[in-house]
Amino acid sequence: MGLADRLAAARDGALVGREPERVVLDRMLSGAAQAPVVAYLHGPGGIGKSSLVRYAARQAELAGRRVVHVDGRFLETDPRRLEEAAAPACSEPGTVLLIDTFEQCQPLEAWLRETFLLRLADHAIVVVAGRLAPDAEWSLDPGWAQLFTALPVRALDPAESDALLAARGVPAEQRGAFVAFAGGSPLALSLAASVPPAAPGAPWYPAGDTLTTLVERLVGDLPSALHRRALEVVAQAYVTREPLLRAVLGDEDTNAVFSWLRQLPYIEVTPEGLHPHDAVRATLEADLRWRDPERYDDVRAHVSLAGLEAVRSATADDALLRVAEWMFLFRDHDRPDNLYDHRTHPHIEDTPLRPEDVPGVLRMAEEAEGPASAAAVAHWLRRQPEAFRVHRYAGSSAPVAFMAILRLDAPLPEDRAADPVIAAVWDLVETAAPLGPGEHLGIRRFAVQPGGQQRPSPLMELSSRRTIAEEMRSHGRAVTFTVFEDADRWGRYLAKAGLTQVAAVDVGGLRQHVFGRDWRRQTMEQWVRHRARTAVTPVATWPATASTSGPGDQLPRAAFEEAVLEALRTWHTPREFATSVLLPSHLVTPGSPDPTSDLRGAITTALDAIQTDPAGVKAHEALTTTYITASRTHKAAARRLGVPYGTYRRHLALAKERLIEQLLRQPPTTPTPAPPHQLPEK
Repeated sequence: MGLADRLAAARDGALVGREPERVVLDRMLSGAAQAPVVAYLHGPGGIGKSSLVRYAARQAELAGRRVVHVDGRFLETDPRRLEEAAAPACSEPGTVLLIDTFEQCQPLEAWLRETFLLRLADHAIVVVAGRLAPDAEWSLDPGWAQLFTALPVRALDPAESDALLAARGVPAEQRGAFVAFAGGSPLALSLAASVPPAAPGAPWYPAGDTLTTLVERLVGDLPSALHRRALEVVAQAYVTREPLLRAVLGDEDTNAVFSWLRQLPYIEVTPEGLHPHDAVRATLEADLRWRDPERYDDVRAHVSLAGLEAVRSATADDALLRVAEWMFLFRDHDRPDNLYDHRTHPHIEDTPLRPEDVPGVLRMAEEAEGPASAAAVAHWLRRQPEAFRVHRYAGSSAPVAFMAILRLDAPLPEDRAADPVIAAVWDLVETAAPLGPGEHLGIRRFAVQPGGQQRPSPLMELSSRRTIAEEMRSHGRAVTFTVFEDADRWGRYLAKAGLTQVAAVDVGGLRQHVFGRDWRRQTMEQWVRHRARTAVTPVATWPATASTSGPGDQLPRAAFEEAVLEALRTWHTPREFATSVLLPSHLVTPGSPDPTSDLRGAITTALDAIQTDPAGVKAHEALTTTYITASRTHKAAARRLGVPYGTYRRHLALAKERLIEQLLRQPPTTPTPAPPHQLPEK
């Protein structure tokens, strides 16, 4: 067997799936009645269009047809070049004309349809492959509508992806990570298969040359840095709408950029907004995380903050969907046993409590948690019926699960007596975090589903969405609690979200675990930004002792470090800087008329103080260039400093370490005493 035959056989073996496309191409090649004359394959880069073009060429050769293969990259926009390259298709009957990479000469599409193809020899057929979808005129013209077919080439499903990897000799135990990353892209699968894990059993993650090749092949050249930043946003957000893009990119020309995004072959336009192809999303995300981890976190933080604003501005009906979109940011954080599924569950309805629901709710409470818990439910049904949400399957009026988020602003004896969990919660609040005027606490007291236990399920996911929506949209909430039976299952996730276990209460023999947070120690805006960052320690948001010096004072070390970094990141956004949890700390004079200026001064003074040696001078330059004079990216900062990127990263890490140590050592500020009152001289 010659080299050409061996190559063809190997390619045939690697082509998996694509049965619908192959059926159409086989019908065209066989000359079947009613078969199209022109097939237009379209889809994003790396999706497998060229493999199908090679398949058509191979089948045509086996059928004895002449094949003319034209590469659109060399045609430019000159029709004469296409005429010369494709001339045999106009003179030799039965020729198969294959035009690949057609997006490179897309302006020729109308001329191809209206002029050139009319000259084809008898029984000639044409296969066009390009990234862009075909012009609508093909189907609007009643003549072409019968002779033309568009074949969108879609991602491989998981089984097909696994089969492709098997054909490439990838061991079964390694395929899962490759399939999860590639999103059904044959190119991404093939590249991933070519780079095995560094050691047997080691987790695989794309980096270096693999990512460079994927970005070049899947995304291609971009018009500007602004367009690249827009794609970085699209890669993080579940769905991108123009307000989200504007919120993250600022005053840039987001209208034009959004229009550009809509035209990209790897972006799907849906009624909800723009979705990238899975392989493109995974590649852009992994590439940015590899190139610039801090910028990766900054993009995520801005998308998270924009998600918060979307939840707050949504209608009541849309709020849960906006929360689901925000939760998409965290879809990979808890692998391998991720508790949440970001997808919506339209078959489950979240509705207010109806009077006729009460017997069913009480029955579910007793079956799941026992008579004592059912008695507490009955108490709150009387006291706060509006706090209950009932879940039903679409088309049914019967409750299948329920939850309740209570709002409390003062301890009442009857509440303490009826519910031991609430009694314990009020004891905690009065001891460690007393409410101020106009403040209240919120507690997700119940979350009950069939069969008891709070195992992960669509019903529990819906309950979590409702809880997050309530938190994001509430006003004046100082303290939050949530109650879980299964602390082992949920504790790790809640810890990452900043909730600390503060109590365990026996309710009729059932242990109820209470997790809490104090929003006065970290605002909602700070939390959503912090939560989106991938390499941070959760901020402790529940005071260990009674708060006597004001919220935020004497933060734990990890929380203090993150607060300093957040202050640097928001240095040029006064509104966000003014919410720093450092404002009530030892860095700011108590009672200062301008605490934000005090905080800036303290950070600037500490920054200047790190220049104790040549390394400190370089560290100072790196941090100042990055945050204070605000270079657009870390690589831009490295260029401004005239040092390699790796050297810049080392200087920046040293600067952060020294700055934090300097701020921790800084003595507490004290108010300047007022001058003594002078009595008038007699």
